[in-house]
Amino acid sequence: MYNKLISNIRPLGFTWETSDPFLFCVHHLDDYPKGNNQLGPAASLEGRRLGQDFTKKDGWRMYHGDVIPGFPAHPHRGFETITVVLDGFVDHSDSHGSAGRYGNGDVQWMTAGAGLQHSEMFPLLNKDEGNPLELFQIWLNLPRAKKFADPYYVMLWNENIPTVIVKDENERRTEITIIAGELQDSKAPDPAPDSWAADPENKVGIWLIKMEPNAHWNIPAAPLEINRTLYFYRGNEVKIAGIDVKPYHSLDLLAEEPIILENSSQPAYLLLLQGKPINEPVVQHGPFVMNSAEEIHEAFSDYRNTGFGGWPWSRHDNVHPQEKPRFAKYADGREILPGNTHTES
Repeated sequence: MYNKLISNIRPLGFTWETSDPFLFCVHHLDDYPKGNNQLGPAASLEGRRLGQDFTKKDGWRMYHGDVIPGFPAHPHRGFETITVVLDGFVDHSDSHGSAGRYGNGDVQWMTAGAGLQHSEMFPLLNKDEGNPLELFQIWLNLPRAKKFADPYYVMLWNENIPTVIVKDENERRTEITIIAGELQDSKAPDPAPDSWAADPENKVGIWLIKMEPNAHWNIPAAPLEINRTLYFYRGNEVKIAGIDVKPYHSLDLLAEEPIILENSSQPAYLLLLQGKPINEPVVQHGPFVMNSAEEIHEAFSDYRNTGFGGWPWSRHDNVHPQEKPRFAKYADGREILPGNTHTES
C-alpha cells in the first residue's frame, strides 16, 4: 500500500496524531443553531453532559461550556497553541488581561511559555440563522530553552495571510494558504517571537491546501530532516504520490522529494504540517508539556500557588459584547484591528 515517499497512512479521529515538533491537532466542526441573548445556542440543552459534552448531538457539542460552547478558563505551560478558524468565531480571554475575537480565516498564535490561563469560547453571534464553526487547533512544542518564555500572543488576520494560487497544465487551481513558513515568493506573517517557527532554519510550515476538481499540484521538496504530515480532511479521493487516499486520513511524507497530489471529481481540502524536530524529551500531563516529570510537578505546584496570574474576568467563560467586531487587545493596552498593527485603545 505504501511506497518510499509515504508512510503511516491512518484514519483521523477527533484528535490527530502529529510528529515532532507538533504535539497534536484537533479539528472542530460544529453546526451550531441560532444564538440566544447569552451568545449560547437557542436550543434545548437537555440530554447533554454539560461541562463534558464531546459527543456530537444534533450536529454540535458544548465541549466544557455549560451556557456558551467552548473551553472556559484553563491553564497551559511549555508549548504553543495555533488556532486556525475557518468558519465562525472564537472569543479569547486570558490571565494577563489580553482578549480578542477572531474568525472566518483569522489565526491566533499563542505562546503559553511559563504559564497562563485562557478561555476559548465560541460565541453564537447570529440570532437569525445558524452559526457553523470550523477550526483547527494545533499544538506546537517549545524547546527546553523556551519553555519558560513570557506568555505572548499575536493575531494573524485573514487579510494578512498570503495565499499562493497554482494552476496545472489544464488551468485547474490549487490554493495554498501559508499560515507558517513560505512557498514560492510568499511568506507567512511572523509567528510569536519565542516560537520554534520563528527561526526559518526550522522550516515550520502550516499550509491549508484547497484543490479544484481534477487539479494536480506538486508539494515542493524540503530538507531531509524535516517531518512532514498531510491531512486530507474533506473531499472525495486524492491520489498522493500514486497512492489513492480516502478523506479523513493522514499520511507521513518523505520531505526530501516532491510529492504529486492528483485530485478527483470534487474539491479537496488538506492541511500540511511540517517542521524540523526539536528532538528533546516530551513529558505531557493534560495542559502542561515539559521535558521531565519533575517539571510537570512544578507546573502543577506553580499553578496552584499563583494561578499563572489569576483570572481578571468576571466569569470563566468570558465572551465579548455581541456587537464587538474582530479585535485583539493586549495586556499593555494596545488594541489591534484587522488591517493594521498599531491602533491604540
